Amino acid sequence: TTEVKYIKGLHDGVLKRVLLTPEESPAVNYAFDVTPARLVTGLITERGICDASEEGVLGLYPEKRP
Repeated sequence: TTEVKYIKGLHDGVLKRVLLTPEESPAVNYAFDVTPARLVTGLITERGICDASEEGVLGLYPEKRP
């Protein structure tokens, strides 16, 4: 959970890591929860929105076709 408790930034031109919480504070990151595939109907990408299927993704990324 380092990504939840710390942040990186520049201080006087030097990259520093800063603790955002009390050191003994527990933390979890639910952003990496696994959603069952049956509940995912679409995907949002930098190229647009598509169906949550191989064909849907390949429609946005045709260069990835075998």
